Amino acid sequence: MSRSASSRLQAPWLLIAPSLVLALFIISYPIFNIVWQSLHEVSRFGAIRDFTGLQNFYTIFTDPSFLAAAKRTIVWTVCVVGGTVLISVPVALILNQDFYGRGVARTIVMLPWSVSLTMTAVVWRWAFNDDYGMVNVTLQRLGLINGPIHWLATPELAFPVEIAVGILVSIPFTVTILLGGLSSVPGDIYEAARMDGASAWQQFRKLTMPLLRPFINMTILLNVIYVFNSFPIIWVMTQGGPDNGTHILVTYLYELGFRLGRPGEAAAVSLIMLVMLFVFSIAYLRLQPAKEGETS
Repeated sequence: MSRSASSRLQAPWLLIAPSLVLALFIISYPIFNIVWQSLHEVSRFGAIRDFTGLQNFYTIFTDPSFLAAAKRTIVWTVCVVGGTVLISVPVALILNQDFYGRGVARTIVMLPWSVSLTMTAVVWRWAFNDDYGMVNVTLQRLGLINGPIHWLATPELAFPVEIAVGILVSIPFTVTILLGGLSSVPGDIYEAARMDGASAWQQFRKLTMPLLRPFINMTILLNVIYVFNSFPIIWVMTQGGPDNGTHILVTYLYELGFRLGRPGEAAAVSLIMLVMLFVFSIAYLRLQPAKEGETS
């Protein structure tokens, strides 16, 4: 290889090297600090004490609350991400059509994205209040219920309510990505399909979905990372209660570190969460090309 060709190959790396080094420092230092804390006994105020090895991990894995929170995190993530994608695809398809007031409709769908997630959770907590909440009042006026329902008083009701809120707040972001994907699809192929006699369902199944699949994959991956670590909804609405029945890993971690004063165990939980997300991301990204190759 000539010197000029070698220089051309090295030039991009030299240009991104400063940003890459800075990013690695910003990411690696917190990870190193968390690993260090997870291997030591840490006081309530963050002072590092004796080296304990894997004791913090052993304590976490033998805690029934952690195991329940881990299972609930999987249910939370699958339900919220799955529900979000199932609703967002038809919403994006409708908003991609040319109709009067489309700009207003898009604005209404995107508007919740501009509101703080914590404030949104506060509003929904008020809405599901037992006495004066909008949900109970509306259902009673419609004659659908005789008395107020205690939505957030039991885990059996509170957790599905939080999943529904999680889906609602995730829709604007997902619809935005899907609309971007739909806008890149050329309209000529649909015209050609109609001329060949393809029905609307055949166009959706054979044209829209294959062309939209990369964007759906992107929304699934980003939403899994986002929802898996989503803290405000569950913490603001129930704080992991009642009876620890709505805890997911991120709220369990917060309670360990800041309420119970066990930062070492909280650091161990955060590392477990990091590994879970990393394994999922790698596995999902590796599976997608294989699936696309099989279906192509």
